[in-house]
Amino acid sequence: MNYIWAGMMIISLLCALLTGRGEVLSAGLVEGAGESVELLLSILGIMCFWSGMMEIGRRSGLTDMLARLFSPILSLLFPKVPRDSTAMKYMSLNISANLLGLGSAATPFGLKAIKELHRLGGERDEATDSMLLFVVMNTASIQLFPTTLGAYRATYGSEAPFDILPSVWVSSLAALMVGVTVAKVFSCACGHQSRLRG
Repeated sequence: MNYIWAGMMIISLLCALLTGRGEVLSAGLVEGAGESVELLLSILGIMCFWSGMMEIGRRSGLTDMLARLFSPILSLLFPKVPRDSTAMKYMSLNISANLLGLGSAATPFGLKAIKELHRLGGERDEATDSMLLFVVMNTASIQLFPTTLGAYRATYGSEAPFDILPSVWVSSLAALMVGVTVAKVFSCACGHQSRLRG
Protein backbone atom coordinates (compact mmCIF):
# COMPACT_ATOMS: atom_id res chain seq x y z
CA MET A 1 0.00 0.00 0.00
CA ASN A 2 2.87 2.36 0.76
CA TYR A 3 4.22 1.83 -2.76
CA ILE A 4 0.81 2.64 -4.26
CA TRP A 5 0.48 5.90 -2.30
CA ALA A 6 4.08 6.87 -3.06
CA GLY A 7 3.53 6.09 -6.75
CA MET A 8 0.37 8.22 -6.87
CA MET A 9 2.18 11.17 -5.27
CA ILE A 10 5.17 10.91 -7.60
CA ILE A 11 2.94 10.66 -10.70
CA SER A 12 0.89 13.67 -9.54
CA LEU A 13 4.03 15.69 -8.93
CA LEU A 14 5.48 14.79 -12.34
CA CYS A 15 2.22 15.58 -14.15
CA ALA A 16 1.98 18.96 -12.42
CA LEU A 17 5.56 19.85 -13.30
CA LEU A 18 5.33 18.64 -16.91
CA THR A 19 2.08 20.53 -17.55
CA GLY A 20 3.31 23.71 -15.88
CA ARG A 21 0.82 23.53 -13.02
CA GLY A 22 3.27 23.39 -10.13
CA GLU A 23 1.72 26.44 -8.47
CA VAL A 24 -1.74 24.84 -8.59
CA LEU A 25 -0.31 21.71 -7.00
CA SER A 26 1.36 23.72 -4.22
CA ALA A 27 -1.84 25.66 -3.53
CA GLY A 28 -3.84 22.43 -3.48
CA LEU A 29 -1.43 20.83 -1.01
CA VAL A 30 -1.63 23.77 1.37
CA GLU A 31 -5.41 24.04 1.09
CA GLY A 32 -5.94 20.29 1.48
CA ALA A 33 -3.69 20.14 4.54
CA GLY A 34 -5.58 23.00 6.17
CA GLU A 35 -8.99 21.44 5.44
CA SER A 36 -7.89 18.06 6.79
CA VAL A 37 -6.74 19.63 10.08
CA GLU A 38 -10.03 21.53 10.39
CA LEU A 39 -12.01 18.35 9.72
CA LEU A 40 -10.05 16.34 12.26
CA LEU A 41 -10.49 19.00 14.93
CA SER A 42 -14.22 19.26 14.23
CA ILE A 43 -14.88 15.53 14.70
CA LEU A 44 -12.35 15.04 17.49
CA GLY A 45 -14.88 15.75 20.24
CA ILE A 46 -17.47 13.20 19.18
CA MET A 47 -14.82 10.57 18.47
CA CYS A 48 -13.25 11.08 21.91
CA PHE A 49 -16.68 10.87 23.53
CA TRP A 50 -17.61 7.53 21.93
CA SER A 51 -14.14 6.07 22.38
CA GLY A 52 -14.39 7.02 26.06
CA MET A 53 -17.83 5.39 26.26
CA MET A 54 -16.35 2.18 24.83
CA GLU A 55 -13.61 2.25 27.47
CA ILE A 56 -16.20 2.82 30.22
CA GLY A 57 -18.17 -0.10 28.80
CA ARG A 58 -15.08 -2.28 28.85
CA ARG A 59 -14.21 -1.44 32.46
CA SER A 60 -17.80 -1.73 33.69
CA GLY A 61 -18.30 -5.17 32.16
CA LEU A 62 -20.78 -4.01 29.51
CA THR A 63 -18.51 -5.25 26.76
CA ASP A 64 -18.35 -8.67 28.43
CA MET A 65 -22.15 -8.72 28.40
CA LEU A 66 -22.14 -7.80 24.70
CA ALA A 67 -19.59 -10.54 24.09
CA ARG A 68 -21.97 -13.06 25.68
CA LEU A 69 -24.84 -11.62 23.63
CA PHE A 70 -22.97 -12.06 20.32
CA SER A 71 -21.41 -15.36 21.34
CA PRO A 72 -24.17 -17.67 19.98
CA ILE A 73 -24.18 -15.94 16.57
CA LEU A 74 -20.40 -15.82 16.35
CA SER A 75 -20.15 -19.47 17.40
CA LEU A 76 -22.30 -20.41 14.41
CA LEU A 77 -20.19 -18.32 12.04
CA PHE A 78 -16.86 -19.36 13.59
CA PRO A 79 -17.25 -23.01 14.63
CA LYS A 80 -13.46 -23.51 14.91
CA VAL A 81 -13.04 -20.67 17.43
CA PRO A 82 -13.70 -21.63 21.08
CA ARG A 83 -16.63 -19.71 22.53
CA ASP A 84 -14.73 -18.61 25.64
CA SER A 85 -11.53 -17.64 23.80
CA THR A 86 -9.91 -14.22 23.82
CA ALA A 87 -10.39 -14.07 20.05
CA MET A 88 -14.17 -14.36 20.47
CA LYS A 89 -14.14 -11.57 23.06
CA TYR A 90 -12.18 -9.20 20.81
CA MET A 91 -14.41 -10.03 17.83
CA SER A 92 -17.45 -9.16 19.95
CA LEU A 93 -15.88 -5.86 21.02
CA ASN A 94 -15.05 -5.06 17.40
CA ILE A 95 -18.63 -5.73 16.32
CA SER A 96 -19.98 -3.62 19.20
CA ALA A 97 -17.81 -0.66 18.20
CA ASN A 98 -18.79 -1.05 14.55
CA LEU A 99 -22.48 -1.09 15.51
CA LEU A 100 -21.94 2.39 16.93
CA GLY A 101 -20.13 3.46 13.78
CA LEU A 102 -16.82 3.84 15.63
CA GLY A 103 -14.32 2.54 13.12
CA SER A 104 -11.40 4.08 15.01
CA ALA A 105 -12.45 2.39 18.26
CA ALA A 106 -13.17 -0.90 16.47
CA THR A 107 -9.76 -1.10 14.78
CA PRO A 108 -7.65 -1.96 17.88
CA PHE A 109 -10.13 -4.70 18.84
CA GLY A 110 -10.06 -6.02 15.28
CA LEU A 111 -6.26 -6.16 15.22
CA LYS A 112 -6.20 -8.02 18.56
CA ALA A 113 -8.87 -10.43 17.29
CA ILE A 114 -6.84 -11.19 14.15
CA LYS A 115 -3.73 -11.75 16.29
CA GLU A 116 -5.64 -14.23 18.48
CA LEU A 117 -7.16 -15.97 15.44
CA HIS A 118 -3.68 -16.25 13.97
CA ARG A 119 -2.46 -17.85 17.20
CA LEU A 120 -5.42 -20.26 17.25
CA GLY A 121 -4.69 -21.17 13.62
CA GLY A 122 -1.20 -22.38 14.47
CA GLU A 123 0.52 -19.14 13.40
CA ARG A 124 0.82 -20.32 9.81
CA ASP A 125 1.86 -17.95 7.04
CA GLU A 126 -1.52 -18.04 5.27
CA ALA A 127 -4.78 -16.63 6.64
CA THR A 128 -7.30 -19.09 8.06
CA ASP A 129 -10.97 -19.19 7.04
CA SER A 130 -11.86 -17.60 10.39
CA MET A 131 -9.48 -14.72 9.80
CA LEU A 132 -10.83 -14.09 6.30
CA LEU A 133 -14.45 -14.21 7.44
CA PHE A 134 -13.74 -11.83 10.30
CA VAL A 135 -12.07 -9.33 7.95
CA VAL A 136 -15.13 -9.49 5.68
CA MET A 137 -17.47 -8.95 8.65
CA ASN A 138 -15.35 -6.07 9.93
CA THR A 139 -15.28 -4.39 6.52
CA ALA A 140 -19.00 -4.83 5.76
CA SER A 141 -20.23 -4.19 9.28
CA ILE A 142 -23.75 -3.22 10.33
CA GLN A 143 -23.83 0.31 11.74
CA LEU A 144 -26.84 1.05 13.91
CA PHE A 145 -25.56 4.52 14.74
CA PRO A 146 -22.92 5.78 12.26
CA THR A 147 -21.26 8.25 14.62
CA THR A 148 -18.31 9.15 12.42
CA LEU A 149 -20.44 9.65 9.30
CA GLY A 150 -22.90 11.78 11.27
CA ALA A 151 -20.02 13.91 12.56
CA TYR A 152 -18.76 14.42 9.00
CA ARG A 153 -22.21 15.44 7.79
CA ALA A 154 -22.69 17.85 10.69
CA THR A 155 -19.27 19.39 10.01
CA TYR A 156 -20.22 20.05 6.39
CA GLY A 157 -23.47 21.79 7.31
CA SER A 158 -26.13 19.08 7.28
CA GLU A 159 -29.20 20.12 9.28
CA ALA A 160 -30.17 16.49 9.89
CA PRO A 161 -26.90 14.53 9.92
CA PHE A 162 -28.53 11.27 10.95
CA ASP A 163 -31.45 11.23 8.49
CA ILE A 164 -29.46 8.65 6.50
CA LEU A 165 -29.96 5.96 9.16
CA PRO A 166 -32.44 3.76 7.21
CA SER A 167 -30.17 3.79 4.15
CA VAL A 168 -27.13 2.94 6.27
CA TRP A 169 -28.97 0.06 7.97
CA VAL A 170 -30.21 -1.47 4.70
CA SER A 171 -26.93 -1.08 2.81
CA SER A 172 -24.70 -2.32 5.65
CA LEU A 173 -26.98 -5.32 6.33
CA ALA A 174 -27.02 -6.22 2.63
CA ALA A 175 -23.23 -5.85 2.37
CA LEU A 176 -22.72 -8.02 5.46
CA MET A 177 -25.05 -10.77 4.22
CA VAL A 178 -23.43 -10.86 0.78
CA GLY A 179 -19.91 -10.77 2.26
CA VAL A 180 -20.54 -13.59 4.76
CA THR A 181 -22.28 -15.73 2.11
CA VAL A 182 -19.45 -15.32 -0.40
CA ALA A 183 -16.80 -16.00 2.26
CA LYS A 184 -18.60 -19.17 3.39
CA VAL A 185 -19.10 -20.39 -0.19
CA PHE A 186 -15.42 -19.89 -1.04
CA SER A 187 -14.39 -21.51 2.25
CA CYS A 188 -16.51 -24.59 1.50
CA ALA A 189 -15.34 -24.76 -2.13
CA CYS A 190 -11.65 -24.47 -1.21
CA GLY A 191 -12.03 -27.03 1.58
CA HIS A 192 -13.73 -29.44 -0.82
CA GLN A 193 -10.96 -29.01 -3.41
CA SER A 194 -8.22 -29.58 -0.86
CA ARG A 195 -9.95 -32.79 0.29
CA LEU A 196 -10.16 -33.97 -3.33
CA ARG A 197 -6.45 -33.27 -3.86
CA GLY A 198 -5.62 -35.11 -0.63
